[in-house]
Amino acid sequence: MKKFNAQYQSIITLIARLVVGGVLLVAGGLKAFKPSEAASAVAAYKILPNNIAHVIGYALPWLEIAVAILLIIGLSARFAAIVSGAIMVVFVAAIISVWARGLLIDCGCFGGGGAIDPAKAAEVHRTYFLEILRDLGLALLSLYLYFFPYGRLSIEKPAKINEEQ
Repeated sequence: MKKFNAQYQSIITLIARLVVGGVLLVAGGLKAFKPSEAASAVAAYKILPNNIAHVIGYALPWLEIAVAILLIIGLSARFAAIVSGAIMVVFVAAIISVWARGLLIDCGCFGGGGAIDPAKAAEVHRTYFLEILRDLGLALLSLYLYFFPYGRLSIEKPAKINEEQ
């Protein structure tokens, strides 16, 4: 496995940057210009007080877009990987919390959000499971990017070590 990673690391890093960055860019972009919907989606989780949830709802799309741009262009990729990984872990925890408390909401991950008709409970639970798997996968890609942040088409390059020392 080490040999495979050594041979293809720059391509794997590029793909991981584009996947995580692309998902964050789309998610943030769909919510950024509908801030009241994003704020309501965060409030629907009923984890934070409403005023704090609304502030996070307004700010989160722009954070997602900023991190996405850093990942896509390969600038401060390690920092962006930490932030994106943390975002994904928080999303997983929030979805697990909602599921455990029996709330039926649309996660609002890609816009929208809010309460869902109780008649669709089975469908919502299946969706929660898939959202958790998706976000865990993105968190794992972010972890990979933390350890291997430099890849193809990256603005930032690793520092060259002077071999004559």
